[in-house]
Amino acid sequence: MGMINTFINEVRHDFSNQELDEKSVEPTPIKQVEKWIQEAVDSKVSEANAMSICTVNQNGAPSSRIVYARGISEDGIILYTNYNSQKGQDLEVNPSVSLLFFYPELERQIRIDGTIQKLPEQESDNYFNARPTESKLGAWASEQSSTIESRATLEKRTEFFREKFGTEIPRPPHWGGYIVKPTKFEFWQGRPARLHDRLVFEKADKDWTIFRIAP
Repeated sequence: MGMINTFINEVRHDFSNQELDEKSVEPTPIKQVEKWIQEAVDSKVSEANAMSICTVNQNGAPSSRIVYARGISEDGIILYTNYNSQKGQDLEVNPSVSLLFFYPELERQIRIDGTIQKLPEQESDNYFNARPTESKLGAWASEQSSTIESRATLEKRTEFFREKFGTEIPRPPHWGGYIVKPTKFEFWQGRPARLHDRLVFEKADKDWTIFRIAP
């Protein structure tokens, strides 16, 4: 733990001296996201593409969990999941989502608000077909978010589908991709004395407006 804490403190020291302002930020928020993720990777931050996603159900109750960003472009941010999961059910009734990338080692956060929609089936097929065999079987075996009797039940279902499909495992109809279409980004950079830098991009028609908010 001592070595890990020393590493984190050293990285924090390096990045807390970096400014985030309107002149240094990338021209589009997606490019700034890509830059910060790459810097997290270069700094050996674990799971740099992990993000929380917050959904809201039909009763207005929020729910958060960690997922992986599997694609980032000017079109949006892509993730894959079980459409019948709690998040999938939430998204059926409310497509508004909030994402958060958090890099404590770098004293950075990226907050993203937007709306979500399903990817075309062919894109989901392409991604699923590139997954490892065990991950494919898991997508069939796990009725995500539903109650199960035991882990043995899950393991039996996995073996059932292994025997059923062999080596040619199709994508389950209840599993696939989403793309988040962002409407707002906030980039948070920790600075000394808690005078942090916070820059916001908001969508205005097809362009982005940028402004600073107080820490």
